[in-house]
Amino acid sequence: MEGRDTLALMTTGGGKSVCYQVPALAMDGICIVISPLIALMNDQVEFLTRKGIRAVMVHSSLSSKEIDNILDNCIHGNIKFLYVSPERVSTDLFIARVQQMKVNLIAVDEAHCISQWGYDFRPSYMKIIELREMFPKIPVLAVTATATPEVAIDIQKKLGFKKENILRKSFERKNLSYVVLKEEAKASRLLKIVNNVKGSGIIYVRNRRKAEEVASMLKQNNIAADYYHAGLSFEERSRRQEAWLHDKTRVMVSTNAFGMGINKANVRFVVHLDLPDCLEAYFQEAGRAGRDEKRAYAVLLYNDSDRLSLERSMEHSFPELDEIKRVYGALCSFYKMVPGSGKGSAFDFSLNDFCSKYSFEPMLVISSIKFLEKENYITLTDAFYRPSTVHILIKQKDLYRYQVESPAYDAFIKLLLRSYEGLFDGFINIKEFDLAKRSTLTITEVENLLKRLDKRNIISYSQQTDKPQLVYLDDCHQISNLHISKQHYHELKERAWKRLEWVIHYAASTNKCRSEMLLAYFGEQEAVRCGICDVCIERNKLELSDLEFKNVSDQVKALLHKEPLLLNDIVHKVTQSREDKILKTIQWLIDNGKLSYNDDNLLEWRK
Repeated sequence: MEGRDTLALMTTGGGKSVCYQVPALAMDGICIVISPLIALMNDQVEFLTRKGIRAVMVHSSLSSKEIDNILDNCIHGNIKFLYVSPERVSTDLFIARVQQMKVNLIAVDEAHCISQWGYDFRPSYMKIIELREMFPKIPVLAVTATATPEVAIDIQKKLGFKKENILRKSFERKNLSYVVLKEEAKASRLLKIVNNVKGSGIIYVRNRRKAEEVASMLKQNNIAADYYHAGLSFEERSRRQEAWLHDKTRVMVSTNAFGMGINKANVRFVVHLDLPDCLEAYFQEAGRAGRDEKRAYAVLLYNDSDRLSLERSMEHSFPELDEIKRVYGALCSFYKMVPGSGKGSAFDFSLNDFCSKYSFEPMLVISSIKFLEKENYITLTDAFYRPSTVHILIKQKDLYRYQVESPAYDAFIKLLLRSYEGLFDGFINIKEFDLAKRSTLTITEVENLLKRLDKRNIISYSQQTDKPQLVYLDDCHQISNLHISKQHYHELKERAWKRLEWVIHYAASTNKCRSEMLLAYFGEQEAVRCGICDVCIERNKLELSDLEFKNVSDQVKALLHKEPLLLNDIVHKVTQSREDKILKTIQWLIDNGKLSYNDDNLLEWRK
């Protein structure tokens, strides 16, 4: 509100959206919100529209005519919020139109995507600085729930902050109990968790097949469960999501496709059956539990084989450069792209169809696309249902003349006009099924008539889709001209391995508060013990205060750093504490791998 660039670091579900929505509503003009997920943008637009606030969105699933119409309304209409995907920010059409708008605020959602140090880097975010340069006096509000200290610094630099300014809300969740259980028999342990913790829950798994298997196992044990992944149709995903939101389904088993933007406050547990790729993703997914501030549990089930699985998955995430180029060439062939053209083109993408045609492994294709995204060649949007739309492009009198001159289309145009209002004013959502039902036509005949009218420039017609969109961020290149930086490739791989090591360290650790570990990863070094994670609960059994435990363990550490000692010698040398408390502390340090006996039966401090 004071015109200062601000980076807001807030927890998942912590109210980031309201931080730009309220200031934008309080000022004249339009707020531009840049967001990477179409489904999230759609949820926000629908939410604002229900409140009587005019909001629109521009993304790759829209035709150029639809985008043109929306941007025109932002200039001349009373629109308060324009949500836009990052790849559209740098298009010629957007740049030309946005300069005619009265912009009051630029909001950057999921701001960690701008940093190469972040876990979800997207080069299209780097273009936001160009938007800033057009509006040098307009403040930027960047928001994220997953920024490490170096990423927070990088965000401000990449967005051209005039002065460093971070609003940091602690990521601490006092009601959320983090638990890591080393478990070989995960299915039986999962059943115990679901039966012992009442209420709604989410179970995250690594792949679609496992989601279906786990949901089936839960159902066989009389638990109201279902599965969710990107391979389901939009209608099916929506139905299952609604059933879970309204507590008809108690447990949702899902890949990471589930949960973004879903506001369900009473989730009592989130269980990860597989190790996540990074702590950022884990923290965000675990944070979907307990948003009502009542006790909830984030449980990670882990065993030794998980580490090998995660390492194998990481290797597959970085295919050889020649393989990446081969996938890119096949994509250009699949969409009949001509080298030197196609920038900004968007196509429905079916992973199954593409893999079947070129005999690719799905993991290779997805990993290659992710890397090509980071090299700014293409991007793959999230799956999103967009209904069919129609806009009549000619004036009413010209349409009447066309009906007289083209009697074959007259009855259908009359049906269209009777069925939907506002077709001359802008793009209106339609249903081909409803038009067929009101006439003697089949759905295919309705679609063909709409396509022919679109070809004649009488209407603009876009067919419904629920597939992700593959967008070309640059003109199509011949494989021989495709430049992929080996240095960039190796840097990204190195950072990914470091993030993986943090995940393994978190899972394997048994002597430090889980909450403290997570908060330290995100830069909160002064965090205190939560008292409710699995590590703290074990510590609590010692019946020592934090101060007493720290006093004893610090003295033991100092003594053993000098030389190994007998147990009795340590007990006699530690001061300011009772013998029973010293022994309890030493036993805890042994049980949790901090102390061990050497061959001479002397205690040593393990580094």
